[in-house]
Amino acid sequence: MKSISWRFLQVWQRNFIVYRRTWLVSFLPPLLEPLFYLLAFGVGMSVLIGSLHYEGTPVSYAKFIAPALIAINIMSNAFYENTYASFVRMYYQKTFDAMMATPLTVGEIIAGEIVWGATKAVFATAIMMTVISFFGLIRYPDGLLLIPLAFLGGLAFGAMGMLFTAVVPHIELFNLPIFLFITPMFLFGGTFFPLENIPIWARQFALVLPLTHLVNLCRAFSYGAYGGSLFVMSFFYLAGLTLILFPLAIHKMHRRLIK
Repeated sequence: MKSISWRFLQVWQRNFIVYRRTWLVSFLPPLLEPLFYLLAFGVGMSVLIGSLHYEGTPVSYAKFIAPALIAINIMSNAFYENTYASFVRMYYQKTFDAMMATPLTVGEIIAGEIVWGATKAVFATAIMMTVISFFGLIRYPDGLLLIPLAFLGGLAFGAMGMLFTAVVPHIELFNLPIFLFITPMFLFGGTFFPLENIPIWARQFALVLPLTHLVNLCRAFSYGAYGGSLFVMSFFYLAGLTLILFPLAIHKMHRRLIK
């Protein structure tokens, strides 16, 4: 794989210009989604559940799921941007073909796409944090670390999405990774209930899922409680996954685009 220069930022800039024209469509989901979840689960379910224990500390159910909503938001924005949106630019709009006619390399194009997916995750996270902060569910200034975390998580899930884009022949088949990969993480990644409450085999399975570690990190920064073994393990898991998936996604997309 050839070295990637700073020219990949031109791909990022192109996507940002398009984003500015349709920003309202991207602005509304992270603004309204936490409100719906917090009202339905944080208020409605908390009456039935009360408080629960996380890492030995009692927390309200609303405070428990709020960081998980941020993690889900990071995953969704990056993954969908680098699957559906990237596939449309590649296959239907022929944007990749046009960029390949310039001095840009395939590696720079794909790197720009993945970094843009991570940037969208950062934008959406900032909006969602603003909403959740009104409920007093994020501790500051520790909560500000969620912004760089959103970029790291966005790189991991963006590269993951780009891998699927490299192998999926038709856009309809993206339903398979969403059903077999994204949905199980959404449900069993420690999002809506503590992992301590499930059987050991299910807990071990959950620790394999990337979203579980992103949720752990989001809770650590939201609560201002980080530095333990769980935090360290989750950080190195997410960073290591990014270092593996990023070049692998570029390699696979190179094979798809250069025939």
